[in-house]
Amino acid sequence: MPSAEPLADGYRIAFESDLDGDYEIYLMDPDGSDLVQITYNEFQDDDPDWSPDGSRIALESSRDGNEEIYVMNADGTNPVRLTATLAEDDDPDWSPDGTKIAFQSDRGGSFDIYVMNADGSEQRSLTTGSGGVDQVPDWSPDGSKIVFSSTRDGSFDIYVMNADGTGQTRLTVNDAWDDAPVWSPDGLSICHRLPLTGNAETGRGFCSRLPAIGCRDQFYLRRLGGRWSNRMEQCLGSF
Repeated sequence: MPSAEPLADGYRIAFESDLDGDYEIYLMDPDGSDLVQITYNEFQDDDPDWSPDGSRIALESSRDGNEEIYVMNADGTNPVRLTATLAEDDDPDWSPDGTKIAFQSDRGGSFDIYVMNADGSEQRSLTTGSGGVDQVPDWSPDGSKIVFSSTRDGSFDIYVMNADGTGQTRLTVNDAWDDAPVWSPDGLSICHRLPLTGNAETGRGFCSRLPAIGCRDQFYLRRLGGRWSNRMEQCLGSF
């Protein structure tokens, strides 16, 4: 994953930064102006994700001893812990209707994709038993599917499944590290990171047009895998 993964609601971008010495959550305008820090603690806060209505932000934080999922108001107030395990719970992603949050957790021994209600109730795994690491979930714009990356067939590749975990389908087939997938706003494309050197820390974005099965009409983006802005020509990422 990039060291900072910008997320846009169309007006403000939420991202993580270690500007103050440890990772905290910040907001800024799309042009980089009006930078505001909204979390303040000595632990790591990262992977912010806007709720669909822009009123709240989900994030992962180690403030209680290990990585857990929290939700807070958009100004950083009223943080509420949603997960409470001895495992690592991170990479939250809101469903388009705001009622659920997908995330990754290794509470079962290896990383799987989980989903829970937005208040933290009814947590359940969608990918248990895949035989690999399943991570970085992202909901389709209509809420019917979740895209994620997995090592179940060897190296990291991009997979998609129905929102209930059924119909898990592999979309990329290569030996590269295909990771950090996100849907375009129209649901027709997926932007993901494809390292150029075999190193997950370096790479560039890759966008795949999705027909009913598999991928075709593939083309590169100039930016790293991150979040699409509401204007589809821009894929936000860290550099």
